[in-house]
Amino acid sequence: MTTKKPLQGVRVLELGTLVAAPFAGKIFAEFGAEVIKVEAPETGDPLRNWRAMHNDTSVWWYVQSRNKKSVTVDMRKEEGQEIIRSLAQKVDIIIENFRPGTLEKWGIGYDALSELNPSLIMVRISGYGQTGPYRDKPGFGSVAEAIGGLRHLTGYADRPPVRAGVALGDLTAGLYAVIGGMMALRARDLSPEKKGQMVDVALYEAVFSLLEGVLPEYDLKGLVRERTGSTLPGIAPSNTYLCADGKYLVIGANGDSIFKRLMHAIGRSDIAEDPRFATNQGRVDHVDFIDQVIGEWTSRHPLREAQRLLDEAAVPVGPIYSIEEIAEDEHYRERGMLERIELPDGESVMFPGIVPKLSETPGSHEWVGPALGEHNEEILEKLLQIDPAVLAMLKEKRAI
Repeated sequence: MTTKKPLQGVRVLELGTLVAAPFAGKIFAEFGAEVIKVEAPETGDPLRNWRAMHNDTSVWWYVQSRNKKSVTVDMRKEEGQEIIRSLAQKVDIIIENFRPGTLEKWGIGYDALSELNPSLIMVRISGYGQTGPYRDKPGFGSVAEAIGGLRHLTGYADRPPVRAGVALGDLTAGLYAVIGGMMALRARDLSPEKKGQMVDVALYEAVFSLLEGVLPEYDLKGLVRERTGSTLPGIAPSNTYLCADGKYLVIGANGDSIFKRLMHAIGRSDIAEDPRFATNQGRVDHVDFIDQVIGEWTSRHPLREAQRLLDEAAVPVGPIYSIEEIAEDEHYRERGMLERIELPDGESVMFPGIVPKLSETPGSHEWVGPALGEHNEEILEKLLQIDPAVLAMLKEKRAI
């Protein structure tokens, strides 16, 4: 196995804050790209102060910013904007998640920077995209989940819509930012003129893309999919069932042969061989009856026993894990998803492992999220070759 990473030699300038763009930057950094994260002097990325703290720094920050280099630049000041122009000539990709028009106001939008570096790829993440009537509205992931159609489907029909417990809209947009950036990089490297391009990622569109067949179902059939709790409409059986010890088990047996195995495993061979339930549509037509049968069976068995019996029958099944249970799971550990990392003060802590797993050029954890401005000298003085006296003047002006 080679130690070379797939993005080694790629340089990324991260101008974003909080979640979407920094999540994309994290993935680039994990797979070998040199990611230079620009932060506001003195305050830095607000994520440094979010949620659980360790020695005045967010634990989330350490994960989200691993393998990145931190430089401080005030992009609102002319001197800071000139530094960004210089950096833009040294990088392959810029990731940003400002409101559309903000970088243009500062003279560092895509058009301006691509004149300096025609090979530049700029990945732009915003609430509603760079065009359209909603372009100038502020956008957050939570709002994107709502207007993107996901919140309408999340929860129970007789209760208000709910959200997932993570920043799903932002994280999905971050994934699309990586995909778009890599596609643009591939297109540039195949192009004789090596011309870059802009990648436009809208939070609401990233969410909307997850809605499966909801749009054509509505357009062709007039169907408006609604909240269905723990089930998926049109797929049966796939639900959450209460066990004898008060714990919940998720069972997905919507494949025809899997459903038969499930019914045999719970002692209902009569249902397994009933032609009414031989296909998914037949099971959907009788889903309440099937869920009742499965629920009656799980209610007589503790979770671990029910899971063992269904595992033996090769039925997809699993408990609903809390993070405590994840941290103790042997499969997570064996797959390298519970990495033991040392924080700057020597404290050992588990970090989530790298996804996805490449057989020959895997990603890896090299260092935790950096201190604010930790790489100023390396990037500003050595990469951009700014004179130390000039750097001192910029620091005095609080431009860095």
